This record gives sequence, C-alpha cells and structure tokens, in this order.
Amino acid sequence: MDGVIKKIVADRAFGFITVDGRDKDLFFHQDKVVGGEAAFKELKEGDKVTFDEDTTGPKGPAAVNVQKAQ
Repeated sequence: MDGVIKKIVADRAFGFITVDGRDKDLFFHQDKVVGGEAAFKELKEGDKVTFDEDTTGPKGPAAVNVQKAQ
C-alpha cells in the first residue's frame, strides 16, 4: 500500500501514516520500519511511504514493512 507520513513521535519511536480513502490514520512503530531505527530516524512528515497492513494487532490495524517510497 501507499501512504504519507502524517506524524512522527521520535522520542516514543512511532508515527502515523495517512492513506487516501481512509478515515483513520495507520499507526506504525519503528521496529516495523524496513532498516530499523536508522531508517525510522530518516522518515519525516510528508514523506511518501509503502507498507503492508497488519489487521491482527491488539489495538487494530497497523502498518508493517514501512519504507520510504522510491
């Protein structure tokens, strides 16, 4: 899937992705970013990203395999 980084909370190691056509943003944690912590630190609000959606999380859908779009 494709989306845009809406918000990064660097000190807590998570963020949110906006996806066109969805009412709710998707949560993601830095450990779900391809490339780990270093790649997470390079993400900025407004960056285009690709990801997969995990619908089995305890708090609802979340983004996994997040990476900056080429």
